[in-house]
Amino acid sequence: MARRPAKAQPTEPIDHGSGNVFADLGYPDAEERQTKLRLAYAINGIIDERGLTQGAAAERLGINQPKVSALRNYKLDGFSVERLMTFLTALDRDVEIIIRRKPRSRTAARISVVAA
Repeated sequence: MARRPAKAQPTEPIDHGSGNVFADLGYPDAEERQTKLRLAYAINGIIDERGLTQGAAAERLGINQPKVSALRNYKLDGFSVERLMTFLTALDRDVEIIIRRKPRSRTAARISVVAA
C-alpha cells in the first residue's frame, strides 16, 4: 500500500483580506473603486441575463459601444458612481441609498452595495 505524502506546511503566514481588495492594495479611493465594481457587476449581470449585445446595451444606456466594452471589462475610470446608478435605472432597476449610523463595533464607516 502506497503512503500518502505529508502535507506541505506553509512557509509564510497567510494574511486575510479586509473584503476590499483595493484597500488591501493601498488605493486611496478604495471605497469608491469597490462601489463602482459592485455596481458594474450588477449592470453586467443584467446585460447577460437579458442577452443584450454591446450595441443594444449601448442604446439602452445612452452611451456608445466602446464605453459598454469598457464597462463589460471593468475598466471603470471613466464612470462615476452616479452614472453607474443611472445605468441601473435605465435597465429598470431601482437604486436605494440608505444612510445610517455605523455600529460601535466598527472603527470606520463604510459604503456598501447590495444587489437584491
